[in-house]
Amino acid sequence: MGYYLAGFDVLGVDKDPQPRYPFRFAQADAVDFTARYGHRFDFLHASPPCQHDSETQRIQRNRHPDLIGPTREALQSTGRPWVIENVGGALPKLHDPVMLCGAMFALPTYRHRWFEPGGGLTLTAPPDPEHTAPQAKMGRPIPPGHFGHFVGNFSGVSHARQALTVPWMTRDGIRECIPPAYSRFIGQQAARQLHTTAAHAA
Repeated sequence: MGYYLAGFDVLGVDKDPQPRYPFRFAQADAVDFTARYGHRFDFLHASPPCQHDSETQRIQRNRHPDLIGPTREALQSTGRPWVIENVGGALPKLHDPVMLCGAMFALPTYRHRWFEPGGGLTLTAPPDPEHTAPQAKMGRPIPPGHFGHFVGNFSGVSHARQALTVPWMTRDGIRECIPPAYSRFIGQQAARQLHTTAAHAA
């Protein structure tokens, strides 16, 4: 949604059906799709599954694929600007990532996510205000004055939809999503750089 708000025509790709996805959608392996067709797009955003690097999944000793490396290789092959998003547990594998936080965009959640730019894209994060609001505990109701921690089997889906501005999402989508404010911010920077590149080429 954020890229749409930044002016992009959006196509989403996932190996599983996404009936609630609000834009054009292709059901396919995202890494293979990127390697085959990524060069046709102006800009690419990839969110490899974060479960492999999630603290919760490590505690539960669940096994999930580590797709950051293959995803980066596919993105690099396109010759286009791109960004990879993931959680803090993936930081050792990300190259010079930029952190975005809900407080940067006046959202009532912190929800730190890291973004590795590539293909010529550069990202500059806005100032990160002091985190003065306490964060609700995982899976617990949100007390007054607290920021939401919308992960796991959290309560308050309607509140989370409003806080993250994702009214179409279910609980499953919310606990893995990035707020549209983040991708809009990235999309605006990408659009400016694409425009500058096109102007120089002309």
